Amino acid sequence: MRVVIQRVLSASVHISGQQHAVIGRGLLVLVGTEANDTDVDVVWMSGKIARLRIFPDEAGKMNLSLAEIEGEVLVVSQFTLFASTKQGNRPSFLKAAAPSLAIPRYEDFLRQLAVDTARPIQSGVFGADMQVALVNDGPVTICMDSHQRE
Repeated sequence: MRVVIQRVLSASVHISGQQHAVIGRGLLVLVGTEANDTDVDVVWMSGKIARLRIFPDEAGKMNLSLAEIEGEVLVVSQFTLFASTKQGNRPSFLKAAAPSLAIPRYEDFLRQLAVDTARPIQSGVFGADMQVALVNDGPVTICMDSHQRE
């Protein structure tokens, strides 16, 4: 499982010209899954995101978690996080999980993140053509991979 986390002042998803989801201050999480992801990856990634201390405290240090700022979360599925550009100029997405595997894993992740953050989770629609807008705060952008754990 691979994610790109962006600390945002706001973020939204539009589908077919209609606003589907919107959040204020919090995290925009782009998530991709691969075929060998398991429940262990979901639990690890969700817990890590929920506990990340990337919001500024009163001294301006990144020291507060999502819960401590009462932030919101918007999760968007993005298989392109597994793009390989090793050969040629057209990316290959062979490492990304097929929808039959990815959809249940994505839904598991949404449920687990709601539990770990004790917050409602806004989300895009798996496989939809979405327009994602955000105001990155900082900017702060963090990439994580559940198989590398760094």
